[in-house]
Amino acid sequence: MPTPKQRSRSQRRLSRVTPKGRNVVHYERRKGSFPHCALCGAELNGIKTSTHAKGRSLRTNSRKFGGVLCAGCASNVIKLASRIEQGEMRLNDISVRQKEFVLQMIAH
Repeated sequence: MPTPKQRSRSQRRLSRVTPKGRNVVHYERRKGSFPHCALCGAELNGIKTSTHAKGRSLRTNSRKFGGVLCAGCASNVIKLASRIEQGEMRLNDISVRQKEFVLQMIAH
């Protein structure tokens, strides 16, 4: 019977055959995947995927929507928010996916 820490799915199971010919199960930590942009799905740059990343600056970017949106999508959201605040556009003119980020931008 595996130990309690090995019963969770936080570690992946690898079936291995030892040199003696026995089938055993090895457990290893899963690799972290790259974070993706919430709007376009592109990989976010400048963020470590290590689970042992120390410090807030290694885990996310220190700009608006850092760690959530890529730089292109973040700049588009900021532009849309300023256009809505100035009255050049209405909130109904933008897509539903962008609307939540624009509302966050307007609130601050």
